[in-house]
Amino acid sequence: MKTLALIPHYNHPATVARVAEAVRAFGLDVLIVDDGSRADCKPVLEETARRQGVAVLYRTANGGKGAAVKDGLAYAEQHGYTHVLQVDADAQHCLDDTAKLLAAAAQNPEAVVCGWPQYGADAPKARLYGRKITDFWNMVHTWSTDIKDGMCGFRLYPLAAALAVVREEHVGERMDFDTEILIRLYWRGVRPVWVKTPVQYAEGGMSHFRAFEDNVLISKMHARLFCGMVWRRLRGKLWRPSESYK
Repeated sequence: MKTLALIPHYNHPATVARVAEAVRAFGLDVLIVDDGSRADCKPVLEETARRQGVAVLYRTANGGKGAAVKDGLAYAEQHGYTHVLQVDADAQHCLDDTAKLLAAAAQNPEAVVCGWPQYGADAPKARLYGRKITDFWNMVHTWSTDIKDGMCGFRLYPLAAALAVVREEHVGERMDFDTEILIRLYWRGVRPVWVKTPVQYAEGGMSHFRAFEDNVLISKMHARLFCGMVWRRLRGKLWRPSESYK
């Protein structure tokens, strides 16, 4: 395995350096993909690159988290990596659990290793309700309970499989990306392995979730996936992993 830590970034100058430092401590190369952030973010990213030896890829315009991750996946291929650890830039993830994800990937190199968020009392109720709705639709899309969480941005992809999905199928480029790529990987037989990890919501933390626009995108995504599920069922191709996969 040769793993690249990929941090999609949009207007998180207060936390992105800390996130990069945390994953760099595990001996990983780090790429920050800046998705058209404000001008005041660039000095922070330049200083992070200089001090920590990380790479920064600048997108000229904001295209969404999914678009940034797709660019990062292409970069990883060009530079000879086999796996990509996706980490959000907002420091909500327990990055000490990076070791657990790496260990699980070493044991299951063809799987997608996913953080399984464990929420505390600080989790916004709207986020929890939204995830429950997505969890329901993911059960419909897969005819299983194998997808424990479709929205967590802390996961480790086998690069070749992830690139095949984004190049051969429709995968959203904003907040619909994380769920859609996971379901489409599942349909291709890429099994999920789950690692429980706490999620922290800091007071005054910044969210880029757009209540109307992103809910519309996510609704369209579930409609696409539902139609795909029906088509796969009709053709007898809905793949289901073994119940032993955790």
